[in-house]
Amino acid sequence: MKIAVGSDEKTYLSQKVVEDLKKRGHQVELLGALVTDEAMWPQVAVDVAKRVAAGDCDQGVLFCWTGTGVAIAANKLKGIRAALCNDPETARGARKWNDANILAMSLRLVSEQIGREILDAWFSTDFSSDENDHACLSFLHKLETT
Repeated sequence: MKIAVGSDEKTYLSQKVVEDLKKRGHQVELLGALVTDEAMWPQVAVDVAKRVAAGDCDQGVLFCWTGTGVAIAANKLKGIRAALCNDPETARGARKWNDANILAMSLRLVSEQIGREILDAWFSTDFSSDENDHACLSFLHKLETT
């Protein structure tokens, strides 16, 4: 799987997550402060979201201090379902019920171990086959076209 990864800061956590993604066999495309000295969180989020929305990357991972800003910015793009996940169960639910395609994490709250557990949950969970969950996503798709 090809994954776009962006952050407004290059930190221990962001570097460890990138290493973990590569160990899992994913192709990783780095954006923002992971390749430059400075990056604005909304621009990093939009850059990752554009890669995912265009189909150039299968999924994305974003970081900022709280994780909230990058999730908000990424969700401005059509077809993006960015989820702020600071624990494994939230990540599992975001994939299962929301078919989230961008994982956002807080640089402040998430430790290396929790980050690994979040990735485990994210990549081991598929979108639900429940018709209500599909109806909810259809509702969101319709909102994007109005």
